[in-house]
Amino acid sequence: MSKKILIVTGDAVEALEVFYPYYRCLEEGFEVTIASPSVKKLQTVSHDFIEGMETYVEKPAYGIDSHAAFADIDPSEYDGLIIPGGRAPEYIRLDESMPGFLRHFFEANKPVGAICHAAQVLAIVPDLMEGREFTAYTACRPDVTGCGATYIEKPLHTQGNLVSGHAWPDLPGFMREFIQLLK
Repeated sequence: MSKKILIVTGDAVEALEVFYPYYRCLEEGFEVTIASPSVKKLQTVSHDFIEGMETYVEKPAYGIDSHAAFADIDPSEYDGLIIPGGRAPEYIRLDESMPGFLRHFFEANKPVGAICHAAQVLAIVPDLMEGREFTAYTACRPDVTGCGATYIEKPLHTQGNLVSGHAWPDLPGFMREFIQLLK
């Protein structure tokens, strides 16, 4: 039976951080559901660095269809969860479904992949994050430490069922670790 993967995101998701995991999971033969606050074509963004700027720039990127609304998702039907970064985490963490999704995957010890700004989503369940170790985009360090976790200064870190990555350049190792946890 094929593994089922849930990707939770929304508009302004970093394009590489949703497309790469989506297609990589499909390549493995997994069933993948992209869920967002409502079913729609999501507008992704591209985050990149320009010489002389202290932070990244954001440009519109490709559209990608979400398959389901958060309210229609039963997390018990899925074997793994991926949370891409970009700006989507800053508002999807406010959805009333999100704490329940996270609780299910962590309490059931199912693989969770969180990359870049996904730390903003993980931070909403401090009781589950306290004492954990994970990495995230550098600007998200306060989110990691604020929920009682230890920020790891490496581009990729796996602890238990949680695979975390710094940003989109770390996607090959991130997905390798996530898929290994599923098998």
